[in-house]
Amino acid sequence: MRTAAVILLCMAPPVKSADIVDLLVRVPVFSTLEREDLERVAELAVPRTFDSGQVVFRKGDSSDTCYVVRAGHARAVREHPDGRTITLATFGPGDIFGELAMFEDELRSATVEAVHPTEVVAILGRDMRRLMGEHPEISIRLVVALGRRLRETNERLAKQSFQTVQSRVAVVLRDLVAQAVEEGAPGEEVLLTATQADLAKLAGSSRESASRFLAVLERAGVISQGRGKLIVHDPAALDGYVF
Repeated sequence: MRTAAVILLCMAPPVKSADIVDLLVRVPVFSTLEREDLERVAELAVPRTFDSGQVVFRKGDSSDTCYVVRAGHARAVREHPDGRTITLATFGPGDIFGELAMFEDELRSATVEAVHPTEVVAILGRDMRRLMGEHPEISIRLVVALGRRLRETNERLAKQSFQTVQSRVAVVLRDLVAQAVEEGAPGEEVLLTATQADLAKLAGSSRESASRFLAVLERAGVISQGRGKLIVHDPAALDGYVF
């Protein structure tokens, strides 16, 4: 009975197939697929919801499902040996996570949890592999898209490795602003729901280092800070801190 209750809590109201296709169009991993291919994938998708703080899957779990975010936000985290929790990535509407489950059943490399109440569509790996077996062209197109994504990730990490803490935090802020604007926030006076610790984790820095740079931005009038939130008053000014 307990298991059934958990499943019911995670299920979401039905979503039209056309709406799922429109969502998948926005996902870079599926960018190489034709509309007809996306309709086939949409038929496999199951809507699910997660409450704020709820774990979608944990590091070490079987990798059997991938997820595309419809609304809300989630993050991938991993515990450092010294006990710190490191945020590896954040996911908003149109983002996919756990996508390697489409190809093989390996163990999860990180824990993903909902930051806010989050709606996703879930695609079982075995269903996706069956679809790719029936339509080999989908496999080829997905591999091409994943190759592009891997190359972009490698380029981003290589660039980040040469950046200062100041530059990395500025890039994180700039990316969060872009994400908020894409989700409907105004282009000026952008409100971000993030703590100094969140920003430090995303930038791969200590909280103290991130805090010092945020104080610099605040004195310059670029941002203002509150408890658990931050307002970016001049998003364009962030470019001046990226090297």
